[in-house]
Amino acid sequence: MKIVILNTSERTGGAAVAAGRLGKALERAGIQVDKLICENTWLNRFRFYWERLIIFLCNHLNRKNLFAVSIANTGMDLSGYPLVKDADIIHLHWINQGFLSLKDIEELVKLNKPIVWTMHDMWPCTGICHHARDCEKFQMGCESCFFLKSKGKDLSTSVFDKKLSLYKEANITFVGCSRWLSGRAKKSYLLRDKTVLSIPNPIDTEVYHPMDQGMARELLGLPSGKRLLLFGALNVTDKRKGIDYLIEALRKIKKQDVELVVFGQVKDDIRGLFPVPIHSMGYLSDESKIVALYNAVDMFITSSLEENLPNTIMESMACGTPCVGFEIGGIPEMIDHCVNGYIANYKEIKGISDGIRWVLEHEDREALSAACVKKVQESYAEEVVAEQYTALYTKLLRVKLNSYE
Repeated sequence: MKIVILNTSERTGGAAVAAGRLGKALERAGIQVDKLICENTWLNRFRFYWERLIIFLCNHLNRKNLFAVSIANTGMDLSGYPLVKDADIIHLHWINQGFLSLKDIEELVKLNKPIVWTMHDMWPCTGICHHARDCEKFQMGCESCFFLKSKGKDLSTSVFDKKLSLYKEANITFVGCSRWLSGRAKKSYLLRDKTVLSIPNPIDTEVYHPMDQGMARELLGLPSGKRLLLFGALNVTDKRKGIDYLIEALRKIKKQDVELVVFGQVKDDIRGLFPVPIHSMGYLSDESKIVALYNAVDMFITSSLEENLPNTIMESMACGTPCVGFEIGGIPEMIDHCVNGYIANYKEIKGISDGIRWVLEHEDREALSAACVKKVQESYAEEVVAEQYTALYTKLLRVKLNSYE
């Protein structure tokens, strides 16, 4: 069995990490896996800027929400690539920002190979947005897109119609990384006749595992004798990551020994914003240091306002570190409330602060840590996820074979 994975980026972003981990898990399960990504060439950069320019113009020359939507108007035709032609199954992941256009996907469909599309956000089942938030228009047909502040038929309508035409006869199986995303996708008019499944992203529990907290802190130069809370994202100051909610929640925590560890890209100086001391780790690419960081802290906090199935929560829990987060997206599927972490009501600052206290004051830290590891091993370990995808691939190839008989 030969699988080719298509994803815009090799390493940048949660989808890239998840796609890479899946490829590794499948290889360990005995499946041949190849990968194609969008290389950093001048032509691909042009494609990226061309798509953004069209969005910019349709958004009345406003840069706001420039990356909240994608239109897939330009990309690379990969249908003639040897790795694609030789593959038994084409596995799409996150393909936006100039990697694949809708026309390019149509060319892949014409190869008459089964296509699996793992959805890392809502874009495959909406007109143009990656997260529809409270909007339900994708259930019938997109128009008057709130991201574009438009009225009537607009850019979202035209892309929605193109997807509708593309999907009509396409042999595509859609997979949500979370039950939440799969549930949303099943309501989309675009996917009304399509198979939509839910299979989570995998994680290597041999890499992400518990280690001695004191040793981890010493390795990273973090203080002992303090309660360390961890917060991070690819872009920490992105408003969608809910940094303002975290700041207010920390103001409610009146504990003298609490300090905050931040990792990821920080575009603005945030030290003066928080009521507790901050340790900035910057952007970490060394996996051993990332593992040590999760082990060095007492909890991981995600105040994100838009999420699917965060790799950060999975990584933290695999290291035995409990998490606190809002009841949004797939987060409630990962964190079992008051079992291995704490779920706060959406945008409820008190809920985050209560969650922080619940973890810090938990009477049995070892049991809490063990519950985190148990959840990951049972739900997200490589072999668990690889088995589900292998079963799906086998079923699709069997159906294809039967159609020829």
